[in-house]
Amino acid sequence: MEQVAAACDVSVDTVRYYQTRGLVPPPTREGRVAWYDDRHAGRIREIRELRRRGLTLAAIERVLGDGLDPADADLAVAIAAARGEARQDELLSLDGFASRSGVPASLIQAVEREGIELGRTVDGEVRYTAADIDMVRGALRLLEYGLPLGELLSLARDTNEAMVALASRAVELFDEHVRKPIRDTAGDGDAAAQLVEAFDALLPAVTNLVANHFRRVLLAEAEERLE
Repeated sequence: MEQVAAACDVSVDTVRYYQTRGLVPPPTREGRVAWYDDRHAGRIREIRELRRRGLTLAAIERVLGDGLDPADADLAVAIAAARGEARQDELLSLDGFASRSGVPASLIQAVEREGIELGRTVDGEVRYTAADIDMVRGALRLLEYGLPLGELLSLARDTNEAMVALASRAVELFDEHVRKPIRDTAGDGDAAAQLVEAFDALLPAVTNLVANHFRRVLLAEAEERLE
C-alpha cells in the first residue's frame, strides 16, 4: 500500500479511504501480505483526475460504478466548479480556515453543530473553501454589533431550513423542465453542452432573484418596524 500510494502521489490514508468507499478494488493477498498492481494505480490516478475536474466522490462512484450519463458528468463538473471544489489549492483545514477568516474555530464548529455545514468532506477529511470566508466574517461582524450568539445561531438554523427547502424545489424544477427534456432530445455531446450552458445561465439568475427578493422583504420589514 505504501508503494502504490507513493507511486500515485497520495497518502496511505487516501488509498484506504478510497477502498472503504469501494472506489479501489481490494488487493491480492498472499497470507498477510497485500499486493497492488497497475490496475490499482490506474484506478487511483483516474479518481484523482476526476477529483481535479471537480467531481465529488459520490459522482465518481457513479462514474466508475453503475455509470453516470456523460451529460450529467459534465454538469457535475460545472456544479463542483461553481461550489469552488475544483480549486484544490483553495481547500483549507478548519484551523487554516479560521486563521484566514479571522473567525475562531470554536465559532465555526458551533455553527456546524446547528446543522449548517460550512465544510465539505474531501477524500475523507473535512475541508473549507476560501469562497466561504466572507460569509463567516459577516457572521462575526454581526456578533461585534451586539447580536447574541444564541439568537444568531437560531436565525442561521431557521434560514438554513428554509433555504434547503427552497433549493430542493428549485432543483426539482430544473430536473423536470430543463435537464430531462435536454437529455431526452439531444445526443450525449450536445446534451452535455446544453446542460452546462443552462446551468451557467440559471444559477446566477436564481441566486440573484432570491437575494434581491430577500433584500426587498428585509428592508420592507425594517421600514415597517420603524413606522
